[in-house]
Amino acid sequence: MGKIVATEFISLDGVIEDPGGSEDFDHGGWTLEIDRGEEGDKFKLDELVEAEAQLLGRVTYEGFAAAWPEREGDPDMGGFAEKMNSMPKYVYSTTLESADWQNTTVLSGDFAADIARVKDEVDGVILVAGSAALVQGLIADDLLDELRLMVFPVTLGGGKRLFADDGRKVPLSLTDARTIGGGIQLLTYQRS
Repeated sequence: MGKIVATEFISLDGVIEDPGGSEDFDHGGWTLEIDRGEEGDKFKLDELVEAEAQLLGRVTYEGFAAAWPEREGDPDMGGFAEKMNSMPKYVYSTTLESADWQNTTVLSGDFAADIARVKDEVDGVILVAGSAALVQGLIADDLLDELRLMVFPVTLGGGKRLFADDGRKVPLSLTDARTIGGGIQLLTYQRS
């Protein structure tokens, strides 16, 4: 059975919007302004290598599908691009009709049933990057097993937030905490 792990770049005020600067957000690229150091780069590579599959929302999927295929073979990427491109990918969307990025399956039916089926099919970590609405759905349907936050020491004053303002209480247990690079906190939580 698979384990769903969400990994997020997040500001101190809970914003996850446009960390890489590819969207039209006033503060786009905010993570690029703070060095995450070798340990941060290794953390991101290790979590991708550990994963057996990716689960993505439509917006994140479209951004990744536009970026990663052209990076394959880039010596600066190491094996990161090859892994991104070759691993199985599931994208949950009610509007996406097809997916051209290799090894991608579109899920568009009952959210909880589709995600539960993926958890049954994949043996190992199913990595979710970004995908705020998807992660909010995973939390609401009690399908998220682990949450990894790379908390950047910056506030953005607005933008898409990770946690829904739905009054829902979700107990989590902190399993790892460390500081890397320019004051970035790596926090790992599991469902209590």
